[in-house]
Amino acid sequence: MPGWKSEVGRRLDALISRAVPNVHKAVKWNSPLYGIKGEGWFLGIHCFAKYIKVAFFKGASLSPVPPGKSKQREVRYLDIHEDDKLDEAQFASWTKQASQLPGERM
Repeated sequence: MPGWKSEVGRRLDALISRAVPNVHKAVKWNSPLYGIKGEGWFLGIHCFAKYIKVAFFKGASLSPVPPGKSKQREVRYLDIHEDDKLDEAQFASWTKQASQLPGERM
């Protein structure tokens, strides 16, 4: 992750690892994925030129629902721009909730 995104990526990884101690990590399509071993993936992160996009694969089932809509019915996104203040408690809550839902097979 280039520039400011590198520090945000490290922070997201730490928050995810703390919220889900048994998290399984991988990189596919040049993007970090997080899941539960044998259960599938619940979250993915992708870098764009001006922001980071966090995909909650079953995000429509989270409470509250993450703000970014998707063409896929169940997927919801959280976009993080350079000057955004991340609500770490909310992110951790979404992450923990997402980890308890059936994961995606990829």
